[in-house]
Amino acid sequence: MTLARRLWLLGALVPALAAFVALSMAGQLFRYDLERSLDRALLAQAAVESVSLFDGPGQKVHLHMAVSPLVEQVRPFAPHGYLHGPDGELVVRYPPGPAQGDPLAVERHVPGEPGGEPVLMTHHLPGGGRWREVLVNVRSPHGERYVLRLAASLGQVDASVLTYHRMAFALAALLGGALLVVQTQQARRLAKRLSAITVHLGQLREGDFSRAPVEDAEADEIGQLRAVLADATERLRGARASQERLIAGAAHELRTPLTLMRTSMDLALRRDRSPEELRASLLEARGEVDRLAVLAGNMLDLAVAGRGAWDRKKGDLTVLVTQSVEGARAEAERRGLLIRLESTGAAEAHFDAGALRQAMDNLLSNALKFSPAGSEVVVRVSREGGRHQVRVADTGPGIPIPEREAVFEPFHRVLGTLHTPGTGLGLAIVREVAEQHGGRAYVAPGPEGTGTEVVLEVPASEPAERSG
Repeated sequence: MTLARRLWLLGALVPALAAFVALSMAGQLFRYDLERSLDRALLAQAAVESVSLFDGPGQKVHLHMAVSPLVEQVRPFAPHGYLHGPDGELVVRYPPGPAQGDPLAVERHVPGEPGGEPVLMTHHLPGGGRWREVLVNVRSPHGERYVLRLAASLGQVDASVLTYHRMAFALAALLGGALLVVQTQQARRLAKRLSAITVHLGQLREGDFSRAPVEDAEADEIGQLRAVLADATERLRGARASQERLIAGAAHELRTPLTLMRTSMDLALRRDRSPEELRASLLEARGEVDRLAVLAGNMLDLAVAGRGAWDRKKGDLTVLVTQSVEGARAEAERRGLLIRLESTGAAEAHFDAGALRQAMDNLLSNALKFSPAGSEVVVRVSREGGRHQVRVADTGPGIPIPEREAVFEPFHRVLGTLHTPGTGLGLAIVREVAEQHGGRAYVAPGPEGTGTEVVLEVPASEPAERSG
């Protein structure tokens, strides 16, 4: 079912039908209330007439409504009155005139025992009219029994209900038409907005991340969906750009050792070589193979870090950092460096120990690589608000301010360090691990040329509340 048909059905047809049903039920209640009001009016009139039937001169029986000064004004809607004598014959009637023209006047009613409950009944006349009637048994001062009948036409009630139904159903029809127009316009607007999102999703499916979704100023759920889709598109665009840069960087990094290996092999095959010369060529090729192996391993580490499919468990970050520092001491001693660890105590967090240990090893490897002999690398573990910070500071040449963000891009090498061994993926892995843990990695602010301090942040785990 299309959106337009769904809105027509649920937003116009169903409410209109519900309105018709509700108005029909209200009409029945309205009819019931009018008929009960008519019954009360007949009973009140019967109560007045029944106590004053015999108060005329000589206690002559009569109906007061027939001698009322307002008889002409109330004639169109006043009830008809009938008084039957002891033998059931009609004695007095209102309005006066021949009884043959009044179908209710030709009936005989033999009086019953006075003092009983009034009897209410409805007469259905042959012509289709309906009359509501009340019967009251009364006794004259001389002990004779009479039957007083008051009857009122239900035509006014039927007319009032019919008028109500016409007006109510006309309003319901107008409401249904208005709802249909409104829902049609709404369906077109929603269909247009959703169509724009569908077209954009089709572009994403085809790999086109260059354009954002069509602007949508509405702040409803579709507008929120559009905003999320725009953010996802921007992220996909950034991911594709990063992927392209990674592929380009990897191709460049792979081409250099492969070129060197091929050159070495070509030289070895150009003429006969002594065993010593062939061994030297093989050793050069072996060195480039090792370099390719390191590069492939780092690229795999970066890919694994990007997936973030790790087993995060609660642990002490200080313990992990201590283990990483102890593992790096041998390399530090070989380079003539010192490593100093400063900690404020336990640092509880949820993390993947293997991934975070690799990030720490990369930070220490970079610090040792660029630190001058005889200097010190300082590692600090502290807490700032809701995050734990691991700061690794060295006294090397530092990173120029314009490149402090770019160093976290894959294969980025700071000018002046191009001949330093490495793949340019270490800090990229550090940032990916930090972000997958909900944290971040950055170069701490500071003047150029005075060393580098890289900060790794991860969210801290709140201590569990003690029971009791």
